Amino acid sequence: MNSPSLQPSVLFVSDAHLGGFSNKENERIESEFIQLINYCDRNEIRLAILGDLFDYWMEYPNFVPNIGKNLLDRFEAFNQKLGPTLFITGNHDNWTLGHLRKRGFYIEHNEYVFDSGKDKIMTLHGDGLADPSYELIRPLMHRILRHDYFIKCYRSLLPPKRGIKLMKYFSRLTRKFDEGAQKVKKLDQWCRNQLKNTDRNIILCGHDHIPRRKQFAFGTYINLGTFYHHRTMALYNKDGISLVCWKPEMQSLNQFETTD
Repeated sequence: MNSPSLQPSVLFVSDAHLGGFSNKENERIESEFIQLINYCDRNEIRLAILGDLFDYWMEYPNFVPNIGKNLLDRFEAFNQKLGPTLFITGNHDNWTLGHLRKRGFYIEHNEYVFDSGKDKIMTLHGDGLADPSYELIRPLMHRILRHDYFIKCYRSLLPPKRGIKLMKYFSRLTRKFDEGAQKVKKLDQWCRNQLKNTDRNIILCGHDHIPRRKQFAFGTYINLGTFYHHRTMALYNKDGISLVCWKPEMQSLNQFETTD
């Protein structure tokens, strides 16, 4: 599979949390995301998912969650036409085996760097990174839940339907803990340091659900916010990087106003 590309342009999205709400709300989120894919298809815009597309996702060897089938069907056709969509798994949907790759996604579990020659764009979910040299340590609970031994035991002890039901309950319970002023401040500071001390000049992530753009002399940091609520995302093209908002009633992307 080819690596994800920045050409001709890419739309970065995170935190749709599909499956985490009422049936009516989940249908709205899925429908609006499919409309967004259709827009990108028409305009030859690639997509990149920076985590938590799903509110819960636990693949078993012969079983996948019954969630987002229409969205995944649309993504599969989109990926076949435009090339693989980057999917950096988040803290709600990192328990993957091979199903998402079969759908045409390029799966990463930590970070991915796009290099256009002019820009080096670091992308991650935002809950932390496994490599200690980055000095962005995941919370203990996240490290436990991502550990291969925990995942093996979970799948062994709980059959698919029961295991996914428990994960669904736990995901809804913990989603609110992904937000908070302290987490926002910590992530802002980490991104600032990375931009200042590395060759990356753009950092994109999500996770804490607060859309914002921070512009420094040495680079740009954008938090994508949420698709399920804000409908915000980052668009990279020949004009640079911008924080935009999907307007389903207009079927268009508009500039999102925020304070640096």
